[in-house]
Amino acid sequence: MNALRIPLLLAASLAAVPAAVTAQQQDVVWNTQGVTKNEIVLGMHTDLSGVAASFGVPVSNVARLRVEQINAAGGIHGRKLRLVIEDNGYQVPRAVQAANKLINSDKVFAIIGAAGTPMNNAALPAQLKSGVPNLFPVSWARAMAEPLHPLKFVLYASYPDQIRGAVKWFVETRGKKRICSMYQDTDFGREIHGGALAQVRLMGLELAASSSHRPTDTDFTVAINRLREAKCDLVTMGSIVRDTIIAYTTARKIGWNDVDFVGTAASYDLAISGAEGGATEGYYTVGLFDVPNEKTVTPQAAAFMKTYRERYNTEPTIQVGLGYMAMELTLEALRKAGPNLTTKSLVSALEGIRNFPDAFGGPPHGFSAEQHFSSRESVLYQVKGRQWVRVGPMPKP
Repeated sequence: MNALRIPLLLAASLAAVPAAVTAQQQDVVWNTQGVTKNEIVLGMHTDLSGVAASFGVPVSNVARLRVEQINAAGGIHGRKLRLVIEDNGYQVPRAVQAANKLINSDKVFAIIGAAGTPMNNAALPAQLKSGVPNLFPVSWARAMAEPLHPLKFVLYASYPDQIRGAVKWFVETRGKKRICSMYQDTDFGREIHGGALAQVRLMGLELAASSSHRPTDTDFTVAINRLREAKCDLVTMGSIVRDTIIAYTTARKIGWNDVDFVGTAASYDLAISGAEGGATEGYYTVGLFDVPNEKTVTPQAAAFMKTYRERYNTEPTIQVGLGYMAMELTLEALRKAGPNLTTKSLVSALEGIRNFPDAFGGPPHGFSAEQHFSSRESVLYQVKGRQWVRVGPMPKP
């Protein structure tokens, strides 16, 4: 399938997918693997050493700490939690190997917070066939919850919903007309590109230009000059942290200042807002909740932030908030599933969650038998004074 056809197919797929059957009605292996009288085994494969380690390290640290706290309080329905974490290095082969180990050797009940769209896409077929739920991956790709499957659940809105809301806001609010796309040539990046393409066409426009790159690329001079020649006034970014910073600073260094750049939650990172010398000043991104602040979060989250700071000797980041909410929803579902825990009772518990408050001020979370994304809402932020400043809620696409 050629590079042009992929985004066209992605764009075509962004219409709402009708559910022929609910999640619970689909064929699935329901089991109790990883559940004993005294223990529930949970797994995570994430990036602890690669280009997305700024996400994987804090999310895994949160998971460890919350498991310790829950166990110290007696566990859940008399069972202690055991968490097994593997480093996937943000590499597909390592992710598949890690997931297989968790499923077949460690016999985990569920995998939580698996990092990376390509990594999840590669690991999921065997994981789902084994009947192991994939809860709240560090990816907001549509494939993480669609097509609907009983064992796939996602925290917050999808990448396409995020970028489509951003394009809609910039066109309607800022009068943007020449929208362009810069994205990683991966499942992750192509999905964001497809979302931007779909929204632009829905609004009667066309993409003025696009550019793709590898996650490890460090020179964006040619790509940025090509987009500048296309007279883009908005560039949507299917990028993470390092590639976002390099691409954005390249544009500003060559004097291209009459253009806005906007990314997704994958670039909502303090490393971007706090870039040296204010290099990312003015960059926009779609976020999920405000930067964690003990004065604005719930009392429980504030107490956790204090403990996290003491344990890891570092300030809680945005990813700490993400990991915290992933764990809170997991723990809520495990409680609601009752003492006779199976994957089926876990899914029923998750699908019964409604208006679960976000401890960091994000949109409330909820699921149903027809919807496994916890929300379709998100928020636009901009870097000002080396901080993320809330611009406002995004329109729903």
